[in-house]
Formats: sequence, C-alpha cells, structure tokens
Amino acid sequence: MESGIILKGIGGTYDVQTESGVISCRLRGRLRLRDDRVLVGDRVEISREPNGETGVVETILPRTKELLRPAIANVDQVVVVFAVQNPIPNFLLLDRILVQAELLELSCVVVFNKGDLDPRAASEYQDFYEKISYPTVITSVVKDEGLDALKGLLKGKISTLAGPSGVGKSSLLNALDPNLDLETGQVSAKAQRGRHTTRSVQLLLLGDGYVADTPGFSKLSLGPDQQRDLQFAFPEFGPHIDGCQFRGCLHHHEPRCQVKDAVQAGAISARRYEHYLVLLAEAAPKY
Repeated sequence: MESGIILKGIGGTYDVQTESGVISCRLRGRLRLRDDRVLVGDRVEISREPNGETGVVETILPRTKELLRPAIANVDQVVVVFAVQNPIPNFLLLDRILVQAELLELSCVVVFNKGDLDPRAASEYQDFYEKISYPTVITSVVKDEGLDALKGLLKGKISTLAGPSGVGKSSLLNALDPNLDLETGQVSAKAQRGRHTTRSVQLLLLGDGYVADTPGFSKLSLGPDQQRDLQFAFPEFGPHIDGCQFRGCLHHHEPRCQVKDAVQAGAISARRYEHYLVLLAEAAPKY
C-alpha cells in the first residue's frame, strides 16, 4: 500500500500524489457507497493495479478539516489575495473571508498583489492587517517582489487561495512555479472585475506544500447560529471582550461595552468594527 493525497477528481477517476509521482486511481467499491464523498485534499492509501501504472483508492484517512464550499479537505491555511489596484480592494469582502477562516479555525495569510501599482497604499494595507495579527505580504509579479516571502509562508502546508477574480491569483502561482502554466484572466476596466479562470477545485504541488486555487470561498455567508461566535473571529476584539459589563455582550447596542470604547479610542479600527456590525446583522436570527 502507498500513501498519497488526492489532487483532483473527475468522473470517478482521481489523481493521487504519491512519493513516486501522480497515479490515476479509481475507488474501491465500498468507498463508492459511502455517504460522504471523497474530497480533494483527502489523504489516502492506494494499491497498484496489475499494470503497475494505475491504482485503487483503498482507504480514506481521517480528515483534520473539511470545507463544504469549496469542497476540500485537510486545509491548513487560507491565503487571502487582493490587488492594491485593478481591481481596487473591497475591504468588506476581505474581512468577510478572514472571518470565515477564523470561524473555521484556519490560519490566515493576507497578500496584497500588484504592489507596484501603488507602493504607498500597499504599505498602508500591510501595516493595517499586520497590526491585527495577520502575516501580510506585498507581491508584484511584474517586479518579482514578495514571492520568496510568500513561498516561505506556503512551505509544508495545504493552502487555499481566496479572493475576487482579477487580483492575480493564477499569475502569482505561475510566478512561484512557471511549470504550472495556469490560465490567467484580464480585469474589465469598466466593471473592475476579472474573469474567473479557476473552475474546479484541485491541489497544485508547490515545493513541499500544496496550493488550491479554489472558486467559491469568497462567496461564503454567515449563518444565524454564528452571531455570538462572530466577535471571536475579530482577533483585535480579544483583549477587550472580558471588560464588557454584560456577559454575552454583542458590542452593538449594549451599554458599558469595552469593545465600543476601544473603537472610540482608536485601539480597534472603526472600519473593521463597521464590518463587524454588517456581519452581525447577517448572522442575526430571522424570525
């Protein structure tokens, strides 16, 4: 038996990365009858078929994490990629992705790509998110900047890239490994939106780690059961939560709230707090 990780699956055939290379595998019959489907990122054990070139997935090993949208298993971290310009960053969307990752207990890295278009703004954005606690990298494919730092943050991990279309996720991956030769898209000057070039979930081997350029992660929304958990998805709230007078404070209408005091004092960003209120309203129970 060989161990491996599923890179992609199409029509019942799965590409499995093993120490000896990528093996095309089918599922053993009992696995096809499972209620839960096999996911990209699953760690598996395979046996070789008589021809020695293809294999059979015999066992799906226990998952550490499981994302439903996009459907991927065993992710270690989310790499949130936004452009400094072209398209201009939507910070509510950026914070929404960070919140989703926090609620899933995933580590986060923030990348501001196309840093050459506005170096001063890129530096301001980097300082802002690093002060919250997120490792933040400025990259430029054009000027070959920040790529080594990003590669270091991807090392030895399964990472999923998230962010809107047109910010240069595929271009970044191509710059990190030209052999990937991923399709890239252009940004519409009128709409400031890019064309989606990633249509399905697959893991890409990058050094000794894996990266998934996954469609769908940025479209996640909050459920009504997450209202009280939301505050814990904003790391900068942490030092102030216990100082609120009322237990279960949601930091909105409640009096004597230390989180709101911290916003007034500038210890918590007013923009981030406004984004918290937007997401809090989304997560409010609907009666």
